[in-house]
Amino acid sequence: MLPSSRHCRSVWIAAAMLLAGCSADLEPAQRSISDIEAVVSVAATDAAKYVPERLADVQSGLGRLQASFDKRDYAAVLAAAPKVMEAAQSLAPAAAARKEEITRRLNQQWTALAASMPDSMSAIQRRIDLLGRQTGRKPTGIDIDAARATLSSAESLWSKAQAAFATGNLPEAVATVTTLDATLGQLARELQVH
Repeated sequence: MLPSSRHCRSVWIAAAMLLAGCSADLEPAQRSISDIEAVVSVAATDAAKYVPERLADVQSGLGRLQASFDKRDYAAVLAAAPKVMEAAQSLAPAAAARKEEITRRLNQQWTALAASMPDSMSAIQRRIDLLGRQTGRKPTGIDIDAARATLSSAESLWSKAQAAFATGNLPEAVATVTTLDATLGQLARELQVH
């Protein structure tokens, strides 16, 4: 038995309405993805540096939205987009908070280490001078010329650390002063600085 023309017409109308509904969701779905991409683009540099795992989650969510869009499942895009947008919008504040925390910690490290550098270098210089003036038996295993060269290198490192700090490059300043602290500590032990 063939379906009636009225039934066929109903099926076609329903299909047309469904297609119209899908195409009506296309533009909002596309706009949602574009809006999320714009938010991610603004936050991406700091987010990659300070909260890379959160950025990866957002990019993964964006990828899922794009996959749904490519399958023309615009309703799925519109349903999931608010959650992905919320996560994208949280990237910049999360990165800023993490950056502030790291900066605070680096400042504390710099302050603690930098405060001791001049005194450490002065104590080592005094010990080198004292050992250099000794005319009798010198302590074994101490190479005064090597110690002077190491101290000279340490002074260069100190200048480099101070320059990095002055330009606001805290990571480099702290890394350099940490290396310097280890170098001076080793030299002080070799020279038996008390």
